[in-house]
Amino acid sequence: MEMANVIEACNIKKKYKGFQLDVPKCNIPKGFATALIGENGAGKSTFLNILSGIRLDYKGEIKYFDEQEQNVDQVKERLGYAGPGNYFLPQWSIAQIEEVSELLFQTFDADRYQKLCQELGIGGGDNRKKVSSLSDGNKMKLTLAAVLSRETQCLLLDEPASPLDPLMRDKLCEMLHEYLEEGNGERSVVFSTHNISDMENVTDYCLIMEHGNIVEEGFVEDLKEKYILVKGEAKDAEAAKSILYSFSGNSYGFEGICLAENVDKLAGMDIQLETPSLCQISVAVMKANTNLKFS
Repeated sequence: MEMANVIEACNIKKKYKGFQLDVPKCNIPKGFATALIGENGAGKSTFLNILSGIRLDYKGEIKYFDEQEQNVDQVKERLGYAGPGNYFLPQWSIAQIEEVSELLFQTFDADRYQKLCQELGIGGGDNRKKVSSLSDGNKMKLTLAAVLSRETQCLLLDEPASPLDPLMRDKLCEMLHEYLEEGNGERSVVFSTHNISDMENVTDYCLIMEHGNIVEEGFVEDLKEKYILVKGEAKDAEAAKSILYSFSGNSYGFEGICLAENVDKLAGMDIQLETPSLCQISVAVMKANTNLKFS
């Protein structure tokens, strides 16, 4: 059965001085939460800004909702974006954001917006508070409240967890789960993150980026079959090092990620095999593709 895609991107290129985003092909599956993972400067925000229509100065084609629409203006009511920075003007109040959102988006629900602001503790119940008076965490919560008050089919979230405290990160995962479940397979979420461990329980599919390229992708469960966590004793470290995809060791032993297809090459060693977390897989893939030097 062929899977439907919420977004199909082809030959996406955006060049800066010293950096180029280059994505020959990227299909984001419909009905799932997709995590965009990568170190600082990997191109995550640039790619999300292109997908959301914030950046239009790029080359390539994007198709949304498995249809023929290729102009983000044609689907903007169905897309929701939240990200860091000055998304709302600093002089706007919480109440003014409600007024502006009602003008901009046909499906904006003011009652839901007010309820979410109250649930998330934004402004302490005072809707006259200005954006400039809010902490970074509350600014992100305000942006999320606004976008979740609309009838959208795809959320594009740039580092939504970064400014949030651990409790709110857990609440964010709960909100994203609810968003997907209420959509009955018709809603999708794409988010970038540095907090892989915190967001793993809401991640179905992932894209790992380095140097403006997607270097690994797939459903999390499939990646956990492709890669295996290996732990062993120090005496086998040198022999294992050349086989493992990523490696770290000390005088007591070693551990690393191994491609499942190479596990047989470790035969005869005193090792323990475990299912890796998405965080462990992501770090291993990033280490294999980064310019950073590790001992």
